[in-house]
Amino acid sequence: MVTKKNLSLSVNYDAMQDSILFLNDTSIFQGDNLVLSDVKLDIKEGDFVYLIGKTGSGKSSLMKTLYGDLTLKNGEGAIVGFDLKKLKEKQIPFLRRKIGIVFQDFKLLNDRNVEENLLFVLKATGWKNSVEMKSKINYVLEKVGMHTKGFKMPFELSGGEQQRIAIARALLNDPELILADEPTGNLDPKTSIEVMEVLEEIHKSGKTILMATHDYALILKYPHKTLKCEGGELFEVVKQANNS
Repeated sequence: MVTKKNLSLSVNYDAMQDSILFLNDTSIFQGDNLVLSDVKLDIKEGDFVYLIGKTGSGKSSLMKTLYGDLTLKNGEGAIVGFDLKKLKEKQIPFLRRKIGIVFQDFKLLNDRNVEENLLFVLKATGWKNSVEMKSKINYVLEKVGMHTKGFKMPFELSGGEQQRIAIARALLNDPELILADEPTGNLDPKTSIEVMEVLEEIHKSGKTILMATHDYALILKYPHKTLKCEGGELFEVVKQANNS
């Protein structure tokens, strides 16, 4: 049996400071359309949280608000030390250096190989030392089991391999939080499990992860706290044992 649990939070500024991600009484908009209201969310360091809901329920709009693609118009919100309500456009690149984003469609650059994809991100985020950049690229590729694929072009890789590279890219700047937006959405079940194993290992190393997903089989296989967008609300899904 599954029930929903309201995410009631009183305003606590100390808690807000201690949280990787904190939302209180916020409304999430897509353009002028209100998609989620009275959103309350508190994610601490080391948490792994799923975000589920049907297409159009507000998952993507919530994720886009968290990484600065959509504006937080009201309520309170903070992510990795940035006040989302006061976030300026010029601050967004600095926010994105402190979070890692994994997209459903990988978003790799097809005109350059894997190492060059990762090098591009490091240079864009202010890295200068070529030895340090090479070392960091080797490190993140090793973390996702792709250390022998650095010379490959993205189109030479399978979907699962491309998503591993996307995860490696998200790890480059040692993010405080990883936002994974449907990371297995374009993958078959076997490959989804392989990618999920990578994310689980990253979580076990201490990383905080918020993962939007449609894949309920993964949620059952790798259980974590689960939030659901439905009917304009965000609430926690609580599993209860059936009474015999």
